Formats: sequence, C-alpha cells, structure tokens
Amino acid sequence: MTDARFEDASGAPLNLGAMDPDDLQVLSALLQDSVFTVRDISWQKRHRRLALLLNRIRREDGVHAEPPERVRAMLVVENVLGVASQGVPRDDPDMVLSLLSVSFEPGEDGAGHVVFTLAGDGVLRASVEALELRLRDVTRPYVAPSGKAPDHGL
Repeated sequence: MTDARFEDASGAPLNLGAMDPDDLQVLSALLQDSVFTVRDISWQKRHRRLALLLNRIRREDGVHAEPPERVRAMLVVENVLGVASQGVPRDDPDMVLSLLSVSFEPGEDGAGHVVFTLAGDGVLRASVEALELRLRDVTRPYVAPSGKAPDHGL
C-alpha cells in the first residue's frame, strides 16, 4: 500500500487562518479527531505563541476517503498571554491526545480564551489578546495507520 498524495486529491495542502469565531468554527470542523502527543505542544511565551503539530483527518474534499487519510498540520495561536491545561499529563510526553473541538470564549475588547476540548475530559486553554489562528498542512497525506475513520457512535 502506498501513501496518498496531494496530487491524487482534488484539494491542495490547507493554509487557512481564523480571525473571528465564524472562521474558528471552520477550523474546528477540519481539526475534529486530530491526534497529537504532549510533545507536539509548544508554548513559546517570549513570542506569545502556542503551536500544535497535529495529525488531522483530511475532510476538506467533502468525501471521506477509504481508507481514511491523515496529514501533519501545524496549528498556531498568536497573541497568547498564557496557557493552562487540565487532564494533559505533562510528565508523559508520548501520551496521545485526541482533539474534539476548538472554540472561543470572548472577553473584553477582543480578548478571550481559545479552548481546545480533548477526548477524556482534557482541555487546553490559551488566553489571547485577540483571536488569530493559522492552520497549515506541513506534510503529504498518508493513509491513517488504523485504516479506519474515527467513529463516535452517532
């Protein structure tokens, strides 16, 4: 079996941004069921940036590939003032986390919190001065190692 190729799909690598809650809903849908390890989380305090290196399911073509494809993607949150987590074991860098959704809790004057809801009651929360996220595919697609799409029993 060979890896999938961008050329075989109708779309090119994603390179998207989110500057408002409506944009963020689109990114959240594209990122649902992405997996990453604790090691793939980078909080760059000096640059006010939170970066996640994710393995996301390719859904942008509107058709679910068989077998399903994943692609490594970089999600960057800018203007980050602080990061908090719950249920994320910092002492286990190889722990695999599964992203369910990304949302925004608005505060005053455009500030607020970007909330990453994880399977198993885990949460990452980035306090931001303004909403600004970027999502960019950084590898070629590959066949999902499990050979199956996530199933939520719905």
